[in-house]
Amino acid sequence: QVQLVESGGGLVQAGGSLRLSCAASGRSFYSYAMGWFRQAPGKEREFVAAITWSGEKTYYVDSVKGRFTISRDNAKNTVYLQMNSLKPEDTAVYYCAARSGAGYYSTVESYDYWGQGTQVTVSS
Repeated sequence: QVQLVESGGGLVQAGGSLRLSCAASGRSFYSYAMGWFRQAPGKEREFVAAITWSGEKTYYVDSVKGRFTISRDNAKNTVYLQMNSLKPEDTAVYYCAARSGAGYYSTVESYDYWGQGTQVTVSS
């Protein structure tokens, strides 16, 4: 069992930056693949970024490539999402997710554990 708690959301102007954190409790965090998703009002939850258990491989949706960076610190049981050059269309509730496995995963259905989400609002 893994519990996830996101933090770091807030209000930022377009072009600004935020760093989201997701703290995990429970055993064997190092064995979990992690992902970030987001959900805007009236839209389905969508994939943003994923990282393997080792941190060696990452994967991004095209719309955030070159602006967002996912990373993890297994010693701290934490995964991060550094978001730069933010745009109003990045406004959403951001969720982190976890699942056991050696790869990286980009679908909602792939993940077993979810955090409660953190709001990111980008003003124009």
